[in-house]
Amino acid sequence: MGGNHVYSLSYVCLPGWEDRRGLFCRPRAAPALAAYGALREDYRCQAILYGTTTMLGGFADGPAPRLPRQGAPLAKEDSVNPQGQRMGQFVVSVDPKGSLAFSGPVLERKGRPAAHVIQAVTEQVDPAYLTYLRQVGVSYLFAGKEQLDCPLLLEKLAARFGVQRLMVAGGGVVNWSFLQAGCVDEVSLVVAPVADGSTTAVSSFERGGFLPNRGPVALSLAEAKPLAGDGLWLRYTARGKEKTAP
Repeated sequence: MGGNHVYSLSYVCLPGWEDRRGLFCRPRAAPALAAYGALREDYRCQAILYGTTTMLGGFADGPAPRLPRQGAPLAKEDSVNPQGQRMGQFVVSVDPKGSLAFSGPVLERKGRPAAHVIQAVTEQVDPAYLTYLRQVGVSYLFAGKEQLDCPLLLEKLAARFGVQRLMVAGGGVVNWSFLQAGCVDEVSLVVAPVADGSTTAVSSFERGGFLPNRGPVALSLAEAKPLAGDGLWLRYTARGKEKTAP
């Protein structure tokens, strides 16, 4: 996998569900939220990867517009924006069929370095969408025919963009995609002291219907560190990777 180191970082409330109901906006969870933001920087990753739902919720410019076909369709080959490639910081968007809109090739958020957008697509993508991505300057990489090929994507990120350290930050389906494929070196969980009894809460790891039905992944506890405000930082390594995670 090109020597990549991959980290899965989640921010959860008890008993391990990702926040989808605003619980982390409450004062009791503020210290854990601050720690989560600081830890993202500590890993010194060149790229952070999100799934389609997460991108749509706070990074992309909504769903892709209806795209008219213009001229001959582009070949289903990788496209790299040279200016974006030189930025050295990237947001990787897993969007298998091409459903997200972007106003430009760079994402800028307060407190974070500007990052070039890389779309990870499959061969299910509409060729008209590839034309659209080129027009707005977003790079794209093909990683699989019908479903995401995580090892292939890591290889291409290393070869095309020099990415050696990648953070996988959700949602649950994307986290599980990389973990069950054996691509994650470390699972890092920041637990806030807030409980939610909702039966619809989203898990940090969730198998999508398009993924193979593989068994649970065994983890080894590397560190358990109390945080200010009764939060907890848990670091796990995947079994068999204890000696490879830096």
